[in-house]
Amino acid sequence: MLLRGVAAEFTKILTTRMWWILLIVLFAYIAMLASGLAALFGGIASGAIPAEVAGTGGAGTPSGAGLPPLVYSFGATLGYVFPVLIGALATTGEFRHQTLTPTFLANPRRASVLAAKSIALFVVGAVFGLVAVLASVGTGALTMSTFGVDPLLGDSDTWALVGRLVLAMALWAIVGVGLGVLVPSQVAAIVIVLAFTQFIEPLLRLAAMFIDVTANIGKFLPGAASDALVGASFYSMMSPVGAGAASLEWWQGGLVLLGYAVVFTVGGYFVSWKKDVT
Repeated sequence: MLLRGVAAEFTKILTTRMWWILLIVLFAYIAMLASGLAALFGGIASGAIPAEVAGTGGAGTPSGAGLPPLVYSFGATLGYVFPVLIGALATTGEFRHQTLTPTFLANPRRASVLAAKSIALFVVGAVFGLVAVLASVGTGALTMSTFGVDPLLGDSDTWALVGRLVLAMALWAIVGVGLGVLVPSQVAAIVIVLAFTQFIEPLLRLAAMFIDVTANIGKFLPGAASDALVGASFYSMMSPVGAGAASLEWWQGGLVLLGYAVVFTVGGYFVSWKKDVT
């Protein structure tokens, strides 16, 4: 029954246009950011762009072995909004278009339906992660090579980072599923996702960096946990020297992000998923 439910969820997702539209936008967005950052700091590292012209003064500028992980991590650091959106849309769309009624008639075990949706979106999120890797590693490595910076594609640590990035994006999709169940209104869920990922959490993370107490709290925010899982983050450039707290270990970040997904999903199950639908 669970396998049939997962297959049904894939059918629901693939029969819409939203998944491939988001994939295209994700690729273009990450490719632009990764290639732009690689060109900027690769140019500074090679001397083609003076640090004074770039406005960095050389302070906090990644170079050498520190630049490739930063570029490759863009998919999770800034692109995680896309798997969250697809997860939320896949769930809220059920409420909006009232497809939950025939689904529950076919399978009255609602927990099984939600589990099938989570499994399907985990796989979809991993696909989003692979596309993000193609964008960041493909364009970033090429750009860094142009400026004489070793892209570290032969380094096992690079591919470990890539694997953890794909896992992070998969977990973000489940977070989106949980949010969609918790907030079944599609418009409200989209507004919450965009507001939190693009404004609220970045501001909270930046503000938390300057004091040890808040830094210790801030590292448990979902985005910070995701960055810890991946092992690199653009936010590390903004951290003031000597301030803040060490980030979580990669496995701790993964558990924290999974915890958000579980809390949202279980909470949404009792808040809306178990209610009567028409």
